[in-house]
Amino acid sequence: MAAASNALRLEMGDSADVALAAAGDRQAFERLYRTHANRVYSICTRMSGSRVKGEELTQDVFVRTWEKLPQFRGESAFSTWLHRLAVNVVLNARKTEGKHDSRTEDSDVADDRRDEMSRAPLHIERMDLKEAISKLPDGARKVFVLHDIEGYKHEEIGQMMGITSGGSKAQLHRARLLLREALER
Repeated sequence: MAAASNALRLEMGDSADVALAAAGDRQAFERLYRTHANRVYSICTRMSGSRVKGEELTQDVFVRTWEKLPQFRGESAFSTWLHRLAVNVVLNARKTEGKHDSRTEDSDVADDRRDEMSRAPLHIERMDLKEAISKLPDGARKVFVLHDIEGYKHEEIGQMMGITSGGSKAQLHRARLLLREALER
């Protein structure tokens, strides 16, 4: 009962803050940021495979949120809308990054990411599952995170990533096989 009232209070608080922030109230937007920043950071970090990139993308998500907030119609919970926006920002960043990478001969960006992960605190590096997920190929990791962690359906993932639902299923299968192999070592 207490959890339900906390969830209701959170949504009611979000509704008031969303309306105020959409009208330009920076304090209301800051409250929304403080409420949702950790979850957005978690999504961005898992999907990008990098804590540093996750921090950058989180900032991008909230800049976009500020810009797009007047367009929020309230047809879903604000947290759902924000989550979808975060996923789209990460996917768009990957597309842009892919275009940039294709113009360069060596993959400095990928090397930088590996270096970032090697500098992560030891308690994070020792978590086998987290490490195994971060080592998945990009497509497989994104589908795994979106499906198994975030709960999206294959059709939704296909639309977000510009692939078929069958492609999403294949990437998920591949991700699970690679994770199983990595964790059995």
